[in-house]
Amino acid sequence: MRMLKSVWFSGIALTIGCVAGSAQAQTSISVATVNNDDMIRMQALSANFAEENPDIELNWVTLEENILRQRVTTDIATGSGRFDVVTIGTYEVPIWAERGWLVPLHDMPEGYDVDDILASIRAGLSFDGTLYAAPFYGESSFTMYRTDLFEAAGLEMPAEPTWDFIKEAAAAITDRSNEVYGVCLRGKPGWGENMALLTAMANSYGARWFDENWQPQFDSEAWSSALDDYLMLLNEYGPPDAAKNGYNENLALFREGKCGIWVDATVAASAVTNPEQSKVAGNVGFALAPDNGLGKRSNWLWAWSLAISAGSQKQEAAKKFVAWATSDKYTELIAKQDGWSNVPPGTRTSLYRNPAYLDAAPFAEMALASIQAADPNDPTVEAVPYVGIQFVAIPEFQSIGTAVGHRFAKALDGSISREEALANAQWVTGKVIERARFIED
Repeated sequence: MRMLKSVWFSGIALTIGCVAGSAQAQTSISVATVNNDDMIRMQALSANFAEENPDIELNWVTLEENILRQRVTTDIATGSGRFDVVTIGTYEVPIWAERGWLVPLHDMPEGYDVDDILASIRAGLSFDGTLYAAPFYGESSFTMYRTDLFEAAGLEMPAEPTWDFIKEAAAAITDRSNEVYGVCLRGKPGWGENMALLTAMANSYGARWFDENWQPQFDSEAWSSALDDYLMLLNEYGPPDAAKNGYNENLALFREGKCGIWVDATVAASAVTNPEQSKVAGNVGFALAPDNGLGKRSNWLWAWSLAISAGSQKQEAAKKFVAWATSDKYTELIAKQDGWSNVPPGTRTSLYRNPAYLDAAPFAEMALASIQAADPNDPTVEAVPYVGIQFVAIPEFQSIGTAVGHRFAKALDGSISREEALANAQWVTGKVIERARFIED
């Protein structure tokens, strides 16, 4: 039995789903997740879990990415236990695990092959050698583009493009009269939205958030150049209201045939090449994320993962669900129903040795190469005191990343100048770090 209803929570429309195997359900667990395609598919298939576990009922809370982070962070930090299973990422897991907010996953059910998880993904979801979240899908970022538009313009996408080439190509394929925009990039403010793309992009320009003494670096020429090119690309060759577009909005634009180039998460590849979802499915090519010849590409490392709140009173039931949703068995279930190209990518070594997946997913090898090339321990051209590629792995980053993201979004929509946005970013980042006492007096 499956029931769905919508409710309003703090002004946000939520979809709450209940999946129960039978009337004998005794334990009800709440699962908070993001409204990405793969998670929506997981919710739809969770009836299979309910059939195998009739004593466990699933209650779903599905949220837009920025709102999910706010709600889950508040719940976890206060230990209220409103959510038993939470969808979080590579940024949160080590920080929250160190604070005792998550349940360690050192005793997953028999047959759950932890060693099969890709080394870089597993490391990012661990603290002191213990896994604290199970990856649902892993990703880096790369360049997706319309091969038909490139052919018509007489262009050939390099396997390793530069940002200069992206600018030239975007100019050549933009056709505003037909609502075809040369490039789509994240513009929606948020540390995991526009700042994920911009931070990774800035790395390739030689920029960094902090120097080795934790001094903010937004007054550097590298940040100025990166932001200038970002604003130029979207203002001249991007879609209208680009400051409102995050991952999901750009995905929709690309599938509608309105984006010529999209630099974003590797996980999007299956969606843009699925003919049931994408109008341009047969005309999509892939390349690595752009660089600037400085030794760093604009590719990040991330995993949307399932973790269990330490405040949960139903940890054993929650662990059963986490194991089911991140297992080989779940992958095979997706493959059987939706095809191998749609299985959650970027988590297990065995998937990239599976001929059925490699045959069905022409993007698989490039996505894996992007994941394996991403090095959170060495993310920038110049040395930095932090770990993380598209984020800085400190507790304060969630607030400063979002604050800076809002300033850059205002620069994108024309509310403030590029110079003002950078000055504001420098000021707010410096103040937060000073209060956190990272800098010695």
